[in-house]
Amino acid sequence: MLQGYAFVLILSGIAFILPVAATFMGYLLGPRKPDAIKGDTYESGVETIGDAWVQFRAQYYLIGLIFLIFDVEVIFLFPIALAYRNLSLFGVAATITFVLILILGLLLEWRKGSLEWQ
Repeated sequence: MLQGYAFVLILSGIAFILPVAATFMGYLLGPRKPDAIKGDTYESGVETIGDAWVQFRAQYYLIGLIFLIFDVEVIFLFPIALAYRNLSLFGVAATITFVLILILGLLLEWRKGSLEWQ
């Protein structure tokens, strides 16, 4: 029984060790003496004019999350499309249910007004 969980234990150890090692290496190899040049913004190479802290509307994040959710869920349809001829009746029913849930979620977000750009 323990042999079945050995793989999970090894992966859990790796999942714990890698972030700890990366953080430790960042601490060891990071800059020691911060100055104005090291702390300067470098995103676009252009000096900022005015306040650099601008509040973004939450709608940007909401549209991004909705896109991400539907994009990931559509990825699940690719294997179904490849194995469509070999699906049983249960597989077809599960696929139809999955697509109906996607359509229902899209309609609810549309009715809520989350997809309207203001």
